[in-house]
Amino acid sequence: MVHETLSYEKFDVKSTSNGGDVMPMLADFGADLVILDFRVAGINGGELCKQIKCHPDYKDIPVIIFSAYINHDDELYGYGCDAIINKPFDLTELVEKVNSLIL
Repeated sequence: MVHETLSYEKFDVKSTSNGGDVMPMLADFGADLVILDFRVAGINGGELCKQIKCHPDYKDIPVIIFSAYINHDDELYGYGCDAIINKPFDLTELVEKVNSLIL
């Protein structure tokens, strides 16, 4: 749904359900923004965010983390993400958050 919504909004979107694919995808794709689910297959989305933010080539790329853990925002921001979207979320909120981070 996220992929389809952002594609509809004219963003060039690449997606994967495997956390191990994210760093290679960043190298190949040259992303302007990364959206991670906290519960991504293969690795915790927060730890993946930390890897992105610690990498010299990717540290300035904004990262959004989706989470169903509403009361853990402080913990999630501790991973270095730029924004959190709590599940369930409104698609308008998603598009607004993406636009605010890349425009």
